[in-house]
Amino acid sequence: QVQLAESGGDSVQAGGSLRLSCAVSGYTYRKYCMGWFRQVPGKEREKIATLYSGLGSLYYADSVKGRFTISQDNAKNTLYLQMNRLKPEDTAMYYCAARPDWCATSPADWNSWGQGTQVTVSA
Repeated sequence: QVQLAESGGDSVQAGGSLRLSCAVSGYTYRKYCMGWFRQVPGKEREKIATLYSGLGSLYYADSVKGRFTISQDNAKNTLYLQMNRLKPEDTAMYYCAARPDWCATSPADWNSWGQGTQVTVSA
């Protein structure tokens, strides 16, 4: 069973940077798509970045493209999300997720989730 645990959330000013980490266990990295999602209260969970290293596949939502970078350190079993030029609209709870075989579009199709880490960006 895949287990995930996020860390690194904080409160920052607009224009600042943060790096989120997600410790992963119980998986074979080449067989899993890894993703970062975020959610604001009252809104649907949004997929913002995915990485499937077994296929060399990357995806970024338009809202974060050019500012956020997803990466993976397989030796450390850790997924990262580097967030630069943060905006107040990036304020959300951020989750990492994993699913085998392919990178699903809908959050409902992802099998494993972390508990989330809060990012707050002030103007």
